[in-house]
Order: sequence, then C-alpha cells, then structure tokens
Amino acid sequence: MASTLEQLRAMTTVVADTGDVEAIRALKPVDCTTNPSILLKALQSPAFESLVSTEIKQGRRQGSDAQAIADALTLGVGTELAALVPGRVSTEVDACLSFDTEASIRKAQALINGYAERGVGRERILIKLAATWEGIRAAEMLEGKGINCNLTLLFSQAQAIACADAGVFLISPFVGRITDWYARQEGRSFTPEDDPGVQSVQRIYDYYKANGIKTIVMGASFRNTGQIKALAGCDRLTIAPALLNELEADRTPLPRRLSPPQAGDRHSPRMTEQAFRWAMNSDAMATEKLAEGIRNFDADHRKLLRMIDGLLNP
Repeated sequence: MASTLEQLRAMTTVVADTGDVEAIRALKPVDCTTNPSILLKALQSPAFESLVSTEIKQGRRQGSDAQAIADALTLGVGTELAALVPGRVSTEVDACLSFDTEASIRKAQALINGYAERGVGRERILIKLAATWEGIRAAEMLEGKGINCNLTLLFSQAQAIACADAGVFLISPFVGRITDWYARQEGRSFTPEDDPGVQSVQRIYDYYKANGIKTIVMGASFRNTGQIKALAGCDRLTIAPALLNELEADRTPLPRRLSPPQAGDRHSPRMTEQAFRWAMNSDAMATEKLAEGIRNFDADHRKLLRMIDGLLNP
C-alpha cells in the first residue's frame, strides 16, 4: 500500500508550509509557502547562517536600515527555496500594509523586481497578501500586471467570493484557526466530518467549481492529518513538515473527498465593498481571526527587525 502522502499527491498538489531547507529537500513538495513566522524560524537556522551574515555585512557597508535588510533576507531565502522546488514560492507583503492598497502594490512590485535581479522570474513567485478588502483590490491590480497572488488569512465565503471577482490566482483558506475558534466558543472538539474549518474549505471549493471559477483553492493551517484527509482532492494543500511525515508513515487507504461538481455559468453579482464589509462584520469568527492573523504576522515582522537591529549593532 502506498503511503497516505503518495495517495494524496495523486489527487492534490502538496505544498510545504515551511522555510526549512532540509525538510523541503526531504519531502520534495511542488511549491513552498512562507509567512513572517516561517521566515523568522528560517533565518535562525544554520542553513541560512551564511546568507544572514552576508546581508548584514552588506547592509552595514551600504548604511541600510533593518527594513531594507529584512527585505533582502526575504528575497535571499525565497531565491534559495525557488532552487529547491519546481513550482512557486509564496512571498508575503508586510502585514502592516494590509489596509493600504497602493503601498501593497508598490511592495509587491519591489519584491518581483528584487527576485528578477536574483534570476527568479515572476512566474516562480506568488505575492502573498492578507484577504482584506484593500489586499484583494491590490491583488486585482497586480494580477492585471501579470503578477500572480496568493490571498491568505482567508476565513469566510465572502473573502473567497471577493477574491474570485478579483481574478486572484490562488487563495489559502485556513482550516485549523477556524476550528480553534469554534472549539473555544463551543467547548468541544470536532471530528473531520463536522470540523467547521474543513467544512469552510469544502463550501469554497464547491462554490468555485460549480461556478467555473479558475482561482486555485489551497487549504492551509492544519492541526491534524484527519483534517487533511477530509480535504483530499482539493486543488492544493499546504502542510507543515510534521504532518507531512505523519502522512508518509501512514499506509491506510485515502479516498478522494472533494471532486469538482458540474461547472456552470456564474450568475452571482460582483461583491461590492459594502456587501463584503457587512458580511465580515456579521461573521465574528472571520473578523476576529483575520485581525488576529494580521497582528501576529506584524508582531513576527517586528521581531525580525529587532533581531536584525541586534546583529547590526551588537
């Protein structure tokens, strides 16, 4: 019997939710995805010690500030990861820009230009933006310029529909964080069959496929392999190395759980800003988890800047 991971790969593109070079080499995912939390861990690992040292020395010579060095390190890590995977590397725009469309566009273009200088084409990169109204509008503009985007911190159908309207390349609906919220609210645990995070991705997947929407659905933020197995057949799943290893060790049969329904023509009207904001306001879980996610990513970004400051001024 093939491993559960091998069976999953036969129906779903597996993405590594890590910046760990050794894990990526061992697990051989198609794509890899990063966020400030992952980047912070990566830059503290021996694999990137030389890169960090080089960028710090160059930053000192050029009089660069911590933000400029953080951007250079982001591009350096992304470039090394791009050499390890055949597909795409998601690279995140700073969380503090989540409510500024124009600044998000400028930062995304700077990242794409920086990658180009390092020999990595835009076809290898996904610009990662928080799925705020402003982030979705930035993605719409970037997609129009041929820069593909990954909309993250996605917790609701309203966010998914707005992303589809914007022609976003890929969305990352979160599973585990939704489950966490409902577990606290209801004081209970869930099986994969009644897991609200799993059900959210299933609804988004069905809506997209039934309406002929081309945006890729990539489930993210898993707490256990049961959640992953319940989404077998989803376009893509981004999975942490520990869970990938569990799936590799598992030899039980894995049935396909998601299959595209018959696609039809889209009849739903384009979501307006008013409708989007009201839908988010009406969904306490989505509002709280989106805000929390942005705050946490920003906290890790600030921690990274402090780490760089400490290296610049030992």
